[in-house]
Amino acid sequence: MVDKGDDAPDFTAPLANGDIESLTLSEEPADAPLVLAFFPGAFTRVCTNEMCAFRDQLSEFDDIGATVYGLSRDTPFTLNEFRSQNDINFGLVSDLNGEIIESYDIAMDFVESGVYGVAKRAVFVVDDSGEITYAWISDNPGVEPDYDEVATAAAEAADSGSN
Repeated sequence: MVDKGDDAPDFTAPLANGDIESLTLSEEPADAPLVLAFFPGAFTRVCTNEMCAFRDQLSEFDDIGATVYGLSRDTPFTLNEFRSQNDINFGLVSDLNGEIIESYDIAMDFVESGVYGVAKRAVFVVDDSGEITYAWISDNPGVEPDYDEVATAAAEAADSGSN
């Protein structure tokens, strides 16, 4: 499992941002720090709460120059609809094949529902050198991250990058 101090595993994946574009993590250092918020699935109660909480705090991340991305196994088409219905104003990354989730070692299964390989709820902050400076991973999909802690970690990553 990746942790604080590790290099963030690179990826290229569809980015749902109203359109569908391609996002390569290693090409985003100018947008650092990056907040990668993994969630199990769009349109579920806790995942909707989480993405809307990031939406509601986005100005705080913008103020420090941080870029927020949500990531899930949903299709980019589903993620664009999810963005639209919830007024989410940041990009959502589609990891339909589960490669990103596997590279971050945060896959989980809902065996009773027959759903396998979705993301654990997890948040990583990546600085401008591609290093993970904050990692939070929950084994309980009903638990949301401490949003103030994430914002503080992003601000610290931004400060360290400007020194």
